Amino acid sequence: MPDILIADDHPLFRDALQRAVLAAMPQARVHSADGVQALLDLIEQFPEAELLLLDLHMPGARGYSALAHIRGQYPGLPTIVVSGHEEAQVARRALAHGASAYIPKSTASEDIVAAIRAVLDGDVWLPHLLLGGSGELRPDEAAAAAQIATLTPQQFRVMTMIAEGLLNKQIAWELGVSEATVKAHMTAIMRKLGVNNRTQVALIANHLAVEQESMPALPDDEG
Repeated sequence: MPDILIADDHPLFRDALQRAVLAAMPQARVHSADGVQALLDLIEQFPEAELLLLDLHMPGARGYSALAHIRGQYPGLPTIVVSGHEEAQVARRALAHGASAYIPKSTASEDIVAAIRAVLDGDVWLPHLLLGGSGELRPDEAAAAAQIATLTPQQFRVMTMIAEGLLNKQIAWELGVSEATVKAHMTAIMRKLGVNNRTQVALIANHLAVEQESMPALPDDEG
């Protein structure tokens, strides 16, 4: 049986996506996550999953960062982005970051089913209203996506928590590891991103925001 993954923090929309998946592929086994941390665990648990439906806005995701990371680490997993954003530019950026389809949350259920079938057939899908236009990324956004794609899942978890303003001890508690382990991850993350402090790590993450968000106040570097 094919495994399909859904990542969305809104229970009602998660249920709607599950119904659409089962309409498109009745034999599928659907596995759900309500945040990026749970999603990364799901992907590790089901490495042969055939499709991921990914919400842009949920805990642990900062704009397109989760999409860029997953496309880099799991290039064989087709990904459909779902979002409350209706703007064509948001959709085109998602495709430029490697999504196979973009589904606004206002999309009719039969169109969601059509998008799922199209992606499972190897096609790219966009609503008719969002077709056309350029899908190129700004150079800084493309560079940030390429760097974030190199992070391991645990490094990505740490990076998103840094961007949210968490202290090393808070990150350690959240992940159930020692502060020394967090610091080791920090060193590896900064090396891969080509930066030397946590503020610069957060700035790179912010390049992939859907809208350039104001960053939380960050603690001083903790070493």
